[in-house]
Amino acid sequence: MKFISEYRNPEVVEQYINEIHKITTQNWTIMEVCGGQTHSLVKNGILNILPSKITMVHGPGCPVCVTPLNLIDKAVYLALNKGVIMCTFGDMIRVPGSEKSLLEAKAFGADVRILYSPLEAVKIAQENPDKQVVFFAVGFETTAPANALSVLHAKRLGLNNYSILASHVLVPPAIEAVMNDDTARIQGFLAAGHVCTIMGISDYQPIVEKYQIPIVVTGFEPVDLLHGILMVVKQLENGEKKLENQYSRVVKPEGNPEAIKVINEVFETQDREWRGIGTIPMSGWEVKSTLTEFDANKKFAINIAKAPECAECIAGLVLKGIKKPYECSQFGKNCTPEKPLGAPMVSSEGACAAYFHYANVEAV
Repeated sequence: MKFISEYRNPEVVEQYINEIHKITTQNWTIMEVCGGQTHSLVKNGILNILPSKITMVHGPGCPVCVTPLNLIDKAVYLALNKGVIMCTFGDMIRVPGSEKSLLEAKAFGADVRILYSPLEAVKIAQENPDKQVVFFAVGFETTAPANALSVLHAKRLGLNNYSILASHVLVPPAIEAVMNDDTARIQGFLAAGHVCTIMGISDYQPIVEKYQIPIVVTGFEPVDLLHGILMVVKQLENGEKKLENQYSRVVKPEGNPEAIKVINEVFETQDREWRGIGTIPMSGWEVKSTLTEFDANKKFAINIAKAPECAECIAGLVLKGIKKPYECSQFGKNCTPEKPLGAPMVSSEGACAAYFHYANVEAV
């Protein structure tokens, strides 16, 4: 299949691996921001064939993983106590809240539905005018255009029974938060190609200049990732700090102007709490105050006390690249995909799930 098979070509993979080994003379720590990249690195065994001097650490780029515990509790509350039809992407349904997940709420009789698109939720609202329909709008910049379109579509249709519970987070502020951490040891970044497909790459240039680190935008296939790692290592070995775009077949410097326009019609930037990390300034999108009727948080005036995170879960350290999943004492023991203590073990982009499914490791 074009644009897939050629980016899994073993001969090209071997070529990049050999070149990375050839040029690597120093110890380098590189963070891939996106959880999708983490899964590809682990699943394809790339971490095992890189030079021992290169350490890949996994970043906070799993939107399900960083969705605040309190927001999941709100979704569960709406589903169980307000009788809404709660719609969500599949990843969110099993993420634990402080007491229940949405899957457990469904088992208790809540109307929770897994959808592939928020526009399906708008259709459900049309078909059920006597019921309130809420879409749990989770994601990075990538999913924001579709979620914003659902609001605009519902507005055009005059639906007063549709709203979204927004949990949109932004990648550039997360990279800054990682670099501002006193324990940061990151020397270069692989940025997520799908995010840049929407937003472009210009937001990363100030980060390169401020922290004097290379950032390379990459895709998700083995060839993409190895090429991106090679580009970062070349910069590091040559003392360069640049923003480069490995994923140019998909990512344009300006991004997708029409998608950005839709996002700006519906969302505004605000401070956002990241589960396991804390509040990162101006790192999230909320529904604009002019569209309050489509903001489930305000529409239902949800006020639920914040609950503490599981004390045994080190998800925050994993998301900041400080710890690897297997460095958690509960990994694969009291924390499994069937019974997760934290979101990174259940999300399809979670680092803990990647190691559990694809890496032959045990808790240390």
